[in-house]
Amino acid sequence: MHMPRALCACLTFLLAASAQPQAASGTTALVGATVIDGTGAAAIADAVIVIRGNKIAAVGPRADVQVPNGARVIDGAGKFVTPGFVDTNVHVSIYSGLENFARYQDRFADVAIEAAQLHLKHGVTTIRDSYGMLSALKATRDAIASGRVIGPRLYFAGNIVGWGGPWSLTFTGRPPENLSLLQEQMNDLITEGGGEELVHMEPESLRVAINAYLDKGVDFLKYGGTSHFGGPIQIGFSERAQQVIVEAVHKRNKIAETHSTTAEGLRMSILAGVDLVQHPEVLDIPMSDELTDLLIEHKVVCAILANTITGAPWTTYVRQKQRDDSTRRAREDSSKALGWQRERTSAERLRDRGNFGMEMRRRNAEKLIKRGCIVSIATDNYLGLAPEFRRDPKPKWQDAGSGSLSAIEGLVELGMTPMQAIVAATKNGAIASHALADYGTIEVGKAADLALLDADPLADIKNIRKLSLVIANGVVVDPSTLPTKPVWSKR
Repeated sequence: MHMPRALCACLTFLLAASAQPQAASGTTALVGATVIDGTGAAAIADAVIVIRGNKIAAVGPRADVQVPNGARVIDGAGKFVTPGFVDTNVHVSIYSGLENFARYQDRFADVAIEAAQLHLKHGVTTIRDSYGMLSALKATRDAIASGRVIGPRLYFAGNIVGWGGPWSLTFTGRPPENLSLLQEQMNDLITEGGGEELVHMEPESLRVAINAYLDKGVDFLKYGGTSHFGGPIQIGFSERAQQVIVEAVHKRNKIAETHSTTAEGLRMSILAGVDLVQHPEVLDIPMSDELTDLLIEHKVVCAILANTITGAPWTTYVRQKQRDDSTRRAREDSSKALGWQRERTSAERLRDRGNFGMEMRRRNAEKLIKRGCIVSIATDNYLGLAPEFRRDPKPKWQDAGSGSLSAIEGLVELGMTPMQAIVAATKNGAIASHALADYGTIEVGKAADLALLDADPLADIKNIRKLSLVIANGVVVDPSTLPTKPVWSKR
């Protein structure tokens, strides 16, 4: 495949990157803020956090923690500090839209770094990209990790193994017919040898293919336990195949996660040993006690799409359902008055449910929370079409960063306390990458990832939107400066 522009896009980005942040150095003291440390412990009023380099060196009440001589002091009086937020399911690279691929072939990594910085702009200091363009994501991750650009900590999976690219049956639910050469090339650029062909393999061949995919430098692996869209949802890999995938991933000390959106598909994935399930609430039936028991027993992280079933999306759904129900009742009453009735078809009854069963998804999410499953925010924040190609604006609840805040607010709507929601968005997010020893809470020895807020999020969770500054891996960041190199967003 000959794609010189696409293949050199990442190098173009690295050479052209305009942001040159300095590595965290010296000592900084954040003094006077109320610390909500992400562990679930009571907040510490009038606290001091000492940061040395990129690590937290001390934290506690002002009376117990001395500000080192010569430290840079940040006045936190009247403010509140939480750990930086962690979104366990985002999509910062271009992975769909023929217009996007054609227009931005030489800027794939530019776009990814911009989307990553938009997360940081909202206090999200770690993101996990679970589906996207491997080459652009790898370049973005490495540029941030090396300090060449500012951004959140980034982990990426590349393709959802076992699925095709953006124009495939497993991804869209539609056969890939009459594709252009560019569409076929972009499918290949997304799948990178981890596509639909893997579902046909026997265990040992599959093991070889999984190892070859892991060799490409991904941080974790996500596989399609079931198909993506459409109905009925189909099982992707057999139980034996899923066990092979998880074993191969765990042998590399990496996280194995899945998209499995039928009850049996989800059960198979849990028993195969996955560490995390993306949107386990997305079932067309009520979540059973058996499934929730399995999730709890196996300590599986439940990465919930709270931002899409609460707030504005839920209000819109309820209003539309009320209108649809009223229209249907009026139609039925009219039919009865005419003495003409018939049984509604299964397709009509499915349409009556509206919006792919949002009510069912919401009840399932509430159950996962009530039962005490390990819950993280996982927003599916995505780029979508570039602004110049859109007819309508993209929903704010799925924008980079702002969608993450919507998800945290949504967890409270689904039954959590503000403290529990903050723990889910910080500590549990670190657990999702087996990295709680490194970040996720405000404790000595952990990375200095902090969000400084102008109001108390425990009093009103919406105060997470009142962000004053962010500290990412010890680097103090003014949110108003992000993104540093806009491509298709407005500053």
